[in-house]
Amino acid sequence: MSTKWLPAEMPDQSGRIAVVTGANSGLGRIVARELAARGANLVLACRDEAKGRSTAKEIKAARPAAKIEVAALDLADLSSVRSFSERFRAGHDRLDLLVNNAGIMAAPYARTADGFELQLGTNHLGHFALTGLLLGALKEQPGARVVTVSSMAHLGGLIEFSDLTGERHYSRWRAYAQSKLANLLFAFELARRLEAARSNAASVAAHPGWAATNLQFNAPPPHERLLLRFVLNPLIAQSEEMGALPILYAATMPGVASGSFIGPDRLGGFRGYPTPVRASASANNPELARRLWQVSEELTGVRYDLPSAKAA
Repeated sequence: MSTKWLPAEMPDQSGRIAVVTGANSGLGRIVARELAARGANLVLACRDEAKGRSTAKEIKAARPAAKIEVAALDLADLSSVRSFSERFRAGHDRLDLLVNNAGIMAAPYARTADGFELQLGTNHLGHFALTGLLLGALKEQPGARVVTVSSMAHLGGLIEFSDLTGERHYSRWRAYAQSKLANLLFAFELARRLEAARSNAASVAAHPGWAATNLQFNAPPPHERLLLRFVLNPLIAQSEEMGALPILYAATMPGVASGSFIGPDRLGGFRGYPTPVRASASANNPELARRLWQVSEELTGVRYDLPSAKAA
């Protein structure tokens, strides 16, 4: 790996079909743009279709030959996840790359359309359901990958099975950390199950470090937005462009093993260029991952056609 890897080093993506969630802004927009620049056929899965179309227009202006679709996807509503998946499967015979990128951070307490705590429901359960519903389109594709975007916040995460809805005690940041730990547990358990099934697909996780994106300013209260914008970001943050690099590396580079975790290489993982990084002990706990997987299947009603790694 180059110590200063950049998108120019990505291999040609011509003909690959890629779905990027949350592609209308932030890291997702940059990931989509760079994949298109290397020839990928894109599906921009966005809650806000108008913003998605604006992103598609921007990408097409720079690369007129780019093949781009915009499709509605609200990860906080399982009916929307199912509808998106059905439309995708009806229009495509395969899927080469799924980037589970969309998310919310430090939101006030709320519930999804299905009654889940909003951050866990959007960041983890929505993507869990989406991946399961699209699994048949990608699991036998040579070189296919699922890239799930986590965060350094997972280091403080705890899966509170007794209070997944956050009804008894809700902390915005604790709920965010829980959802990001859930992302990693899912990515690693999916890798184990794909291997047990002898699938051609890989599951890889990535995190952007501390990237100055719109995610920081959508949900946190005003005083925290001011702290982020004027104090912490100038000291620690890297740009959106840099934050997208680990995701792009995880999505495209040969030799990235299933079960890998890619993040920035400097300042304790807050910034830098892509490199394999270590996740927390909790994220690497197979028993915890299997329990979360079982609970996630029960909550979403989406069951994977994959053997458990334990059974294998």
